[in-house]
Amino acid sequence: MSLVTVKATANETIEIGAIIDLNSRIGKEQKTAINIAVENYNHDRTNKKQLITVHFRNTSKDTIQDFFTAEELVEQNHVMMIVIGMQTWEETALIADIGKRHQVPIISFVTASYTPELVQLKWPFLVQMTTSSLDQISCTSSIVSSYQWRKVIVIYEDDMYSDSSMLAVLTETLKGHGVEVEHQLILPQFSSLSDPREVVRREVVKLLQKQSRVFIVLRSSVSTANHLFKEAKEIGLMGRDSAWILADSLADLLDSVDTAFISSIQGALGIKNHYPEVTKSFRHFKGQFQKIFRSEYPMEDHSEPGIHALKAYDSITAFAKAVNSLGTKSSNDSVLTKNRILSSNFTGLSGNISFVNGVLSHPPTFRIVNVDGNRYNGLGFWSSIFGFSKALVAENGEIIGVNGSHIMKFSMVKWPGELKRVPKGWAMPTDSKPLIIGVPGRTSFENFVKVETVAETNEMKYTGFCIDLFKEVLKILEKNYTLPYEFEPYNGSYPDLVQQVINGTYDAIVGDITILAERAKYVEFTQPFAESGLTMLVPVKFDRSNKAWMFLKPFTGNMWIATGAVLVYTMFVVWFMEHQSNPEFRGRWKDQLGTAIWFTFSSLFFAHRENIKSNYTKTVVVVWLFLVFVLTSSYTASLISMLTVPNLKPSVKDIGWIKRTNATVGCDGDSFVKDYLKQVLELQNIKNISNQDDYPKELESGNIKAAFLEIPYQKVFLREHCNQYVVAGPNYRFGGLAFAFQKGSPLAHDVSEAILILTQDGTLNRLEEHWFALSKNCDNVDPTGETESLTLESFWGLYLVSGVTSTLCLLFYVYHLFRKSRQLTGEFRDNIVHPLTDQSFWSLRRVTSARGAGLGVDQRADSGKWHLVSPSDAAQIFDGSSQNPQLAIELGNSRSD
Repeated sequence: MSLVTVKATANETIEIGAIIDLNSRIGKEQKTAINIAVENYNHDRTNKKQLITVHFRNTSKDTIQDFFTAEELVEQNHVMMIVIGMQTWEETALIADIGKRHQVPIISFVTASYTPELVQLKWPFLVQMTTSSLDQISCTSSIVSSYQWRKVIVIYEDDMYSDSSMLAVLTETLKGHGVEVEHQLILPQFSSLSDPREVVRREVVKLLQKQSRVFIVLRSSVSTANHLFKEAKEIGLMGRDSAWILADSLADLLDSVDTAFISSIQGALGIKNHYPEVTKSFRHFKGQFQKIFRSEYPMEDHSEPGIHALKAYDSITAFAKAVNSLGTKSSNDSVLTKNRILSSNFTGLSGNISFVNGVLSHPPTFRIVNVDGNRYNGLGFWSSIFGFSKALVAENGEIIGVNGSHIMKFSMVKWPGELKRVPKGWAMPTDSKPLIIGVPGRTSFENFVKVETVAETNEMKYTGFCIDLFKEVLKILEKNYTLPYEFEPYNGSYPDLVQQVINGTYDAIVGDITILAERAKYVEFTQPFAESGLTMLVPVKFDRSNKAWMFLKPFTGNMWIATGAVLVYTMFVVWFMEHQSNPEFRGRWKDQLGTAIWFTFSSLFFAHRENIKSNYTKTVVVVWLFLVFVLTSSYTASLISMLTVPNLKPSVKDIGWIKRTNATVGCDGDSFVKDYLKQVLELQNIKNISNQDDYPKELESGNIKAAFLEIPYQKVFLREHCNQYVVAGPNYRFGGLAFAFQKGSPLAHDVSEAILILTQDGTLNRLEEHWFALSKNCDNVDPTGETESLTLESFWGLYLVSGVTSTLCLLFYVYHLFRKSRQLTGEFRDNIVHPLTDQSFWSLRRVTSARGAGLGVDQRADSGKWHLVSPSDAAQIFDGSSQNPQLAIELGNSRSD
């Protein structure tokens, strides 16, 4: 017992009590800080002549003895307040009961296991110099989520007053981040154990049976933690790929524990309460503290004040401010004193001091530290306000983070076992304890997985698409870490094989496992490497139904319309350019139209009889004939395909017929398909087919009317039997084929990334081509048996070329005709104004007209008929290349005359 008093001329002395562990480092810091706070207050001239006297009491291993100690302080020493430095909620709750009964404020530094509202109702005189545990739980969950750990183990030291609410809250918070609490290791209170080392060892050994290697020490005393880490280190739980997170109940003590304790938690992450160390008041307090602490405790390794010393100082400051504000007349009123303490609002050494529901109201800022060597390194900060941050700045009186983030991005972390990368947080396989992988030993389609025994060595041989894919995945994983493994065949059904992973018999499954919602609840699937779905496969039959309008199907409607439009346009262009100079395209308009239509349409099938005079027309016809060649060839090929392939129609159209007739269907009885057919599709007659070669036999014999296969198996089957079976009915889709790992395994994520890499670099396609090559009997046969009609998208280029060619030739022809017409008009004027002979141009036209009419020489003289000349006819008269050379000679003779 120690009594601190200050002599003065004061009229009144206020007594307070302090129950702390004077033998521990925390207790020593708290006592020193309390003495400094009392001394500073008693020497402060602004107080109202009231002095504070502190009665120190040492804690006992017996909680009941501490209870009586508190009773003695209240009843005999008449203390106005008790500061308790207990580290367990059990002791705190007992002293809080005394405070409630005697109406004496009790200041505690332990966070209650209950909610603040419930604590205030049950212990109204308890003042907690701590914040709500919810912030610490959120910080812990954010760290776990940042490193993508999916399973954790929570370690918790229990006592008789705990309601395990912190465990429940942590579990729910982690679940919100997609993290599962695999196991809760609840240790008894250290003071209640006769042989704590043996108890801790027995409990820690159980953790070896768990897969998770992420340990969260949510609450523990230093004594229990000392045994915990020592045993964990001995059995290898502090090694590579393990991660330890220490809550503030331990992390705040890193400044006070000995080096042996520090050496046992190398690489652990800690969550410490942050307090500002650059303020003037802190530097002044630190100088006082170090001077007194060194003189009183010279055997301690260092004299730096920790968070417990700061909070002890702030608790006395809050009480002193409350008493000073009440004055001498009301200072003995404990109810008013408690209310004034709870209404405090000042900046203390540990941060802002203000209360809501009996706890500190200001959101705490935690410092994330990493134990390395004899001390720890600061990584950054976390707060519910700004998340993670590497540095803090003061802004408008508030401490905020720089570039806050919800993801922890601290790279300078020394992990257990001096691991250079982020630990997997999982029981990673080793050469002595390899990954046990289950492989389907009984499969219907051996292209995916095949297990056979080598006769010479009696060893198991594993082949197939899935096995080769897994080996390619290992090549990628080996760039970061090795993955020792062993295959074990399993001859049961696929659902039973998945169950072996759930119960821990196998660490993973390498095979054609279908992703189902029910399975995904209990195992971790990788990225699917093949699509999955259920299809109905049936034999084909020859369709002899009448197809009167089948000849229209090779082309779509737009294709027919476009073809007709190009034909009509070409017909018009040919007629326009030929009827001017070609007698075969002349006559009555009905004859001209018939000739043009016949000429253009007949070119679709055979060579035309009509002669073509114009070179422009020949160009148009050449392009048109090329278009005709392509169209007729495509039409013929498409029609032949439609008249043959579509005749292979499914023998069963849909599943409705199966239900109505209660027909027998076949499927793989070792997969989930049988249960799906019964429970979802409501089929009754189901026959198990154990091998892919049995399906054709059963279908051909009629024992089954249809076979239900998953899409990957259906593709393999149709590659070998492409002309005999077709898919009928809808596809019932599932999640795909993938590998399966235990729930929360980080290997599933790594394997998924490797599968994506293999997909992108083409390795997956090469494996598919190797294992699922097309049968020699099949040559790109569409298993649906349907041939699509030809669309305009495939031929619009040819139509465009034909149309543009016809248009250009038409324009050039019109231009040429226009020029000839202008030349003829000029000669006509010359003959009228400057006649060469006594014969006029019109007399010349008589001769020409007579020749054009087909009259003889004698008849021309008698012909008195005159005709007007069209521009084209006139051009022919004066054109040296005219088809009537005799007429040109006569014309020349008439001119000479």
